[in-house]
Amino acid sequence: MSIQLAIVILYIALLFGISFYVKRRANQNPTEYLFAGRQFSTGLVAVSITGMAVGAASTVGVAESATKIGMAAGWYNGAWSIGAIIMGLVAAGKYRSLNCTTIPELFERSYDKKARVISVIALALVMICITSLQYVAGGSILHALMPDIFSMHAGMITSAIVFIGITAIGGLWSSGLSNILSVSIIYIGILYSVVRILIRDGGLSSINAALPPADFSWLSPFGGLTFAMLLGWIIVMTTQAITAQGPVQIACGAKNAKCARNGFILGGILMFPVGFLSAILGLAAKAQFPGINPTMALPQIIMSLDPFSSGVTLAALWAADVSTACTILLGAGTLVSQDIYKRFFNPTISETNYLKANRLIILIIGLGTLWLAFNAVGIVKVMLIGLSLTTAFTLVFLCTMFCPSLCRKNTAFWTTLVGIIGLFAWQLCPAIHFLPHVIYFEWLICIITLVIVRLIDKTPIQPPAIKPANNS
Repeated sequence: MSIQLAIVILYIALLFGISFYVKRRANQNPTEYLFAGRQFSTGLVAVSITGMAVGAASTVGVAESATKIGMAAGWYNGAWSIGAIIMGLVAAGKYRSLNCTTIPELFERSYDKKARVISVIALALVMICITSLQYVAGGSILHALMPDIFSMHAGMITSAIVFIGITAIGGLWSSGLSNILSVSIIYIGILYSVVRILIRDGGLSSINAALPPADFSWLSPFGGLTFAMLLGWIIVMTTQAITAQGPVQIACGAKNAKCARNGFILGGILMFPVGFLSAILGLAAKAQFPGINPTMALPQIIMSLDPFSSGVTLAALWAADVSTACTILLGAGTLVSQDIYKRFFNPTISETNYLKANRLIILIIGLGTLWLAFNAVGIVKVMLIGLSLTTAFTLVFLCTMFCPSLCRKNTAFWTTLVGIIGLFAWQLCPAIHFLPHVIYFEWLICIITLVIVRLIDKTPIQPPAIKPANNS
């Protein structure tokens, strides 16, 4: 057995060990399973949001981008960091104080049933898109480092088994506690590889000298990235951090509003360096392998290390994938089970049967996203486009909580609908690309829609009331 395979098997065993350890607690009731009994400490919130953020796009995807725009690719994580900190300062405590479960539930409290329906459809699309990309990255990592054992499809299937298994077994408890292990492995593996490669290749200056000429400085933190694109990334990440189900679910799982707020701020600080470290690895790959396929930059440079080093880093990259996929998969399952199945099809379901339904829904979504993953390309590009769909939710949420006079009964429905149509229009009609990124277009059309509804609709909303924190 190779060292790489042994390390991966050990990591998988530890993940499933944690999942079975918390299974009994997760089985107590749906709140324990979906929201960890609302008992996450500041530290667990921090590692959970860090683990969710540092996934395929933040490692493999950033290294891929670094071969095109240099060190500036690391700002993908920087943008996520800024978004998490803003979420902590503005919204995380609000979610916990409202004692809610999902954005669609919150929208129904203040708006109506159709607002809940359309928001759950749109959010589920976002979550499914992101989950499918984790399979792609997981498959590429396993295939690149152990091609004699894993084909690309076999690597994706193996990733799916792990993602679905540990999520279905232990829910948010499993995801949260696993992230303590995963985030530790991510930092150990990435830092170890960066140090080894810098020593081997003569430092950043030698790597820079080996890179092909470009119109920008490869090592500049902003060199290959325009200000409009950087700002676009920050807006996308802040937008999704406030209303995507993954961050919302983590905030709702906190012990109290203070833990939610401080956990997101600490998580934002923790996740910041990983992007730039991954960018260094991407640049090293381009310097050593000039004609490399950008998507394979990170796996390829890791392959050039000794078996132990590549095995440790493989575990780190795969840990990044696991930490993101499990939280996102759980979020997608929560949306479908809570806001579709229980709300509209079986509102009187018992707690025992609801737990079974959640696990079955996670299994179905996991298998469905695996099928989508076989056709996914361009990790960062697809991720940023999908996350742009959260614009409508963030705009409506902020107005609902901080300026409810701007909102009317139909605000949530029409703003969300226009956001969905706008995203598809951007993809299908290049003629409307008069702005540098789809996120600017989404904010523009959603704000215009909100204002129009405010002028036409005369029915005010009732801002959601704070519910007692009764852990339910």
